[in-house]
Amino acid sequence: MDAPLETSELLAFAKTVEARSLSRAAVELGVPRATISRRLARLEERLGVRLLRRTTRSLALTDAGEALHRHARIVLEAVHHAEACVRKTDDAVRGELRVSVPPMNGTSFGAMICDFARRYPEVRLHIHSTTQHVDLQRGGYDVALRASIDLEPGLVARRLARHPVLAVASPAYLEAHGTPRTRRDLRHHRCLMGFVRGELPQTQWPFSGGKFQVEGALFTNDIHLLCDAALEGLGIALLPQVMVQPHLESGALVHVLPGAIQAESHIAVVYPEREFVPPQVRAFIDAVVAWAPELVVRADAPKPKRAAKKRGGRATA
Repeated sequence: MDAPLETSELLAFAKTVEARSLSRAAVELGVPRATISRRLARLEERLGVRLLRRTTRSLALTDAGEALHRHARIVLEAVHHAEACVRKTDDAVRGELRVSVPPMNGTSFGAMICDFARRYPEVRLHIHSTTQHVDLQRGGYDVALRASIDLEPGLVARRLARHPVLAVASPAYLEAHGTPRTRRDLRHHRCLMGFVRGELPQTQWPFSGGKFQVEGALFTNDIHLLCDAALEGLGIALLPQVMVQPHLESGALVHVLPGAIQAESHIAVVYPEREFVPPQVRAFIDAVVAWAPELVVRADAPKPKRAAKKRGGRATA
């Protein structure tokens, strides 16, 4: 029977894939770059396949490398957990923690992270901010915050908040284009669309009984830009009620198609399903859950503008 793969080789391979650089992987592991190269070469020789296509500027996984990386993450995590179980002699929370979050401008998220770092100085924090929904397992992330209508399957999700989603438009837009009465009327309107999971342009809106195909006039993964575009009279946008409520109250926006759209925007902390959740991940989840009520109270909504007025055929605020 052939000897099993060495953990050091799998670790060098996984770190190189996640860092996308031999040099960065060497720095993270605290070994010379040449050591990483030797371990990768031994691993490819042992398996008899090419795992990485290396050039002077980039690294790319082969099909075999992609398959190995998925399994290597599981193996390395199991080894890490086994070691932690044996070595743990106190209740200290320590280790590496990789987190993916959406942009959190205007919230107290930064203060919560700083407080977490002070409470757990032995945790090495990696906070990655992006509008895209990263693949936690393939990307090597431990936990993520999600703000979405649909939460992807295959992850454990703890919902922090939920808000109804409303279709809204400015009075000036509705005066110029008419007010839609049914979902089919949207075919004659300019719809302001987001991105699904922060990656793909949206093509459907949720309506009672299912989803409806909608033609977009503007697409963005920036929810605040969608709100601004609606305020400026550029079309109809689908936005969380907590964001648009001040504008509805001021008259700058109007709720259209009430009762037709039945959907909620969820804010959740998600992590891969696993039998053993590392202490640093559990501590972070607890910290986020404790912070969640403040997130709801201090929802990141822009200040309301004054109601739009029609001046010379153009809407002004």
